[in-house]
Amino acid sequence: MPAYIIRRLLLIIPTLLGILLINFIIIQAAPGGPVEQMIAKLEGFDGATSRIAGGGAEVSVAGSSYRGAQGLDPELIGEIERLYGFDKPAPERFWIMLKNYVQLDFGESFFRDAKVTELIAEKLPVSISLGLWSTLITYLISIPLGIAKATRHGSPFDVWTSSAIILGYAIPAFLFAILLIVVFAGGSYFNWFPLRGLTSNNFDELSMLGKVSDYFWHLALPVTALVIGNFATLTLLTKNSFLDEINKQYVVTARAKGLTQHRVLYGHVFRNAMLLVIAGFPAAFLGIFFTGSMLIEVIFSLDGLGLLGFESIINRDYPVVFGTLFIFSLAGLVMKLISDITYTLVDPRIDFANREA
Repeated sequence: MPAYIIRRLLLIIPTLLGILLINFIIIQAAPGGPVEQMIAKLEGFDGATSRIAGGGAEVSVAGSSYRGAQGLDPELIGEIERLYGFDKPAPERFWIMLKNYVQLDFGESFFRDAKVTELIAEKLPVSISLGLWSTLITYLISIPLGIAKATRHGSPFDVWTSSAIILGYAIPAFLFAILLIVVFAGGSYFNWFPLRGLTSNNFDELSMLGKVSDYFWHLALPVTALVIGNFATLTLLTKNSFLDEINKQYVVTARAKGLTQHRVLYGHVFRNAMLLVIAGFPAAFLGIFFTGSMLIEVIFSLDGLGLLGFESIINRDYPVVFGTLFIFSLAGLVMKLISDITYTLVDPRIDFANREA
């Protein structure tokens, strides 16, 4: 196992390099970069990237390839290029970026006047809160519900819970979030929950118990919206895993020996049935943490990593785009390795090292 882990860790390096290279090529080819946006502001377009890319003036300053640069001093264009590092060819810029990333230097944002690491650290608590609690609650609901559905397969309980699960799965998380706001956050009916931020303005003045209550009070609606959209798949996976194990020969043998239903279910079936479910926890957390909360952050005015990544792409804030991409990709690869290790901890019979050999 240690040799397998070392090989996987070494494979992270070329994988990260490939991800960064592909995305670097795609982003460099996209119109409306930071230089174009600065030219748009100077020309009075207020950063309207689409107007520059699609409808800007075709006439350009001598030596400049940017649309919309008509009438601007070539020296000013050159200064803008140097400001954003575009005075160097693309391969050189990519090489400089890689050297900086090795030193964990992700640069500074073009438009926020802050280091990328500082921005990520500032937004991280929101995304961790949403991802961690929604994943934990999803597991706490889905596993018992899936087991109950498997042991009562075909019963009225299984039928109506399946109907509720399908209904919840069919409603997008952002739409359910809007419904929660309308009903419980002062929209049209009740004003029970706050609509903005992760904590109240007087958070520092509260007692420890008050801080904990205030924190979860603000999280109640966004976490509920995320859980509704994510627990269906895990519930059905748990149910199907248990049904598959319950029908196997070793369960029939255990029952024939006189073991109770509880002993058969939790002493023999649970470990095998929970293999995929438990081992998939790191990947599930990562999925909600990085990809599932952007719209929720926008709807509930939570300034997290999802919103930061979206705004950086819109504004062509390349240091933030590539810094967050690097960290997200690294976290994803590490979480995948942790998932494989979790498989072996849940079921020692699985040995990835011997399988690769």
